[in-house]
Amino acid sequence: MIFSTKDTGPVADAVNQHWVDTRLPPALRPYARLARWERPIGWWLLLWPCWWSAALAAIAAGNGWPNPWHLALFLIGAVAMRGAGCTYNDLVDVDIDAKVERTRSRPIPAGQITKLQVKIFLLLQALLGLVVLLQFNTFAIGLGIASLIPVAIYPFMKRITNWPQLFLGFAFSWGALMGWAAVFGSLGWAPVLLYLGGICWTIGYDTIYAHQDKEDDALVGVRSTARLFGARTKPALILLYTAATGLFMLAATVADAGPAAFVGIVAGVAHLGWQVIVLDIDDGDQCLKLFRSNTTYGWILFAGFCADALIGWL
Repeated sequence: MIFSTKDTGPVADAVNQHWVDTRLPPALRPYARLARWERPIGWWLLLWPCWWSAALAAIAAGNGWPNPWHLALFLIGAVAMRGAGCTYNDLVDVDIDAKVERTRSRPIPAGQITKLQVKIFLLLQALLGLVVLLQFNTFAIGLGIASLIPVAIYPFMKRITNWPQLFLGFAFSWGALMGWAAVFGSLGWAPVLLYLGGICWTIGYDTIYAHQDKEDDALVGVRSTARLFGARTKPALILLYTAATGLFMLAATVADAGPAAFVGIVAGVAHLGWQVIVLDIDDGDQCLKLFRSNTTYGWILFAGFCADALIGWL
């Protein structure tokens, strides 16, 4: 049965006193942990490129605001597909997760759930994502299906390259293409530049995140940009965040954005700069805090784009 599970407690880095671990029925908790419902930062990071792209498309189309229906669909889709991606990743990485202190308490290695139950749950989440995708135009549907390619290959990259964060960027930034395609039924340079900038941003924030596990990763042979950059992480982040900012500015320029969009991008630079300045790569708790702070960065850029769309419309 799909709900035949045992709850052996939250994962090691779970949010304290989260409703997943306090209010959800015990039989459902392993599924919620697989989908990372107690850690919304993941779906926020997947959602932001979608919303940025939708707002940038509104600017280019002369609309006063992003399409609310599209924003709602992207929100539901981000939660569903982030959960599906994490579930798939946990299936692929179960042997590695069992050897890493932070991840050995996840539902599969902890024995809270069977692999058959995990696969059924993965299918249900993917079906929800498909229902969301089918609400868009034909071009966007095809583009969304193509996103499964980087999603499928990402979990294996940590075994063969020092740049798994690059492949995470390919997957997590895909929404930068989707928001534009949902409005215009095609692509252009603006969403492509936004996508490339999102990749650079993703490599940066996930490098910070990966510093939590670098000791265990070294022992089990998992590769990452955290291990690659090491003591040079701060200079690397400066380059990555500078590239992301430059690409976002180019995307806004191509979309014929006004001053408010650039004010938002520049304000975002202050936040990214703060991350670099205060980062201590040997403080796992701080790395997690800085990683989560990228939700704030997402709001800053989105607010700038939305303000610019509204001002241009008025």
